[in-house]
Amino acid sequence: MELKTYRYISPYELNENIFDALNNQWMLILAGSREKHNSMTASWGGFGILWNKPVAFIFIRPQRYTLEFVEQNEFFTLNFFDEKWRSTLELCGSKSGRDIDKTKAAGLSITDSINGIAFQESRMVIECRKLYADELKAENFYDKKLISDHYPRSDFHKLFIAEITSVYQEV
Repeated sequence: MELKTYRYISPYELNENIFDALNNQWMLILAGSREKHNSMTASWGGFGILWNKPVAFIFIRPQRYTLEFVEQNEFFTLNFFDEKWRSTLELCGSKSGRDIDKTKAAGLSITDSINGIAFQESRMVIECRKLYADELKAENFYDKKLISDHYPRSDFHKLFIAEITSVYQEV
């Protein structure tokens, strides 16, 4: 396997169409340790400034195995890939880590980040430290059609807001 070289950049140096990266390219949320971890494909989330910090926010449904790992760990990473990894992202979004070793099945390898783990094959890694979490609630939706469109089983996402502590881009 060819090892990639990364360079650290400040979140303020990101020169990426983040709407395209999230909605069209997707990402893998990864949490845990080298020995025990899980990932999931995500296309919902965002980036901004909150509490005078660069932050990322992600959403995880309660039935997702990755939720346990994000809840149990202070840090998680958002891993972005080149288009050639699309089938990997599809596999990680359709199979549960409870049933298979998704990292192995997807042909991915774990590497260390400053405070956690990441996928060596990523073109960009955003490492995050959890700051806040809450569950979406039906009574807080102003547009009730969103509930019927996205939550017919009332399996509302859990929201995590996390400080971006480091960003790595492939050189």
